[in-house]
Amino acid sequence: MARTIAVVNQKGGVGKTTTVANLGAALAERGLSTLLIDLDPQGSLGSVFGLEDAATSLTIYHLLIDPERDPGAACVSVRPRLDLIPANIHLAAAELELARLPEREYRLRRIVQRLADRYAFVIIDCGPSLGLLTINALTAADEIIIPLLCEFLALRGIGTLFETIARVRRTFNPQLQVRGILPVMYDPRPAHTRQILAETQALFGEYVFPFTVRRSIRFAEAAVAGMPILEYMPHHPGAQVYRTLAEVIVHDQQEAQKGQQAEKG
Repeated sequence: MARTIAVVNQKGGVGKTTTVANLGAALAERGLSTLLIDLDPQGSLGSVFGLEDAATSLTIYHLLIDPERDPGAACVSVRPRLDLIPANIHLAAAELELARLPEREYRLRRIVQRLADRYAFVIIDCGPSLGLLTINALTAADEIIIPLLCEFLALRGIGTLFETIARVRRTFNPQLQVRGILPVMYDPRPAHTRQILAETQALFGEYVFPFTVRRSIRFAEAAVAGMPILEYMPHHPGAQVYRTLAEVIVHDQQEAQKGQQAEKG
């Protein structure tokens, strides 16, 4: 069964799509079959891999609205061992349409369950809101990664996100865990960003990953080129950070499997 990770932050422009694309690429690079799901109506995840909107007639929108559709038909191979279920602007209508449907919070979970035997990992790119689409992602996920800009307002928003996570645990998904907070677009030169990082570490302790993704124009260049940074500049420090993140995630998986085997033994 696939391990499902939602990359969530209700603030826009904090590197969610970059994190999903590059974590997925790093896992695929390690030989692990990975599915990316774009749950953002902006549909930016496909463009990171050079996927044109015209080539994506079947999207996550269709799967959410019509549970009879085969989710495998929406999976697009974007790299070896890396598939993507794309999104486009039609997904913006899904919030209203889903609100009228039964068990609306579980739609994405059922899609993931139908695909889980095909992949080692499923990674969900959430939009900049805490609406019904994000609730679907949190209900479907095993755990969460939170990209965080080291800015005061961004840090304030984390509290609201943790409240939403707690509500989802109580109501829809008691197994949901926060795997970590990933500081992104980090520039250590201003004292303000260093202070915010220190405050984040003081407030959230071990939730904060012990590495940061530094701000770099190379990420924007890679997006324009239709590539993740691991492909555009394989030896860039940002690429190495996402490989390290993938290593942490894989290690978690291996430890969990050892624990399961020990329980059976």
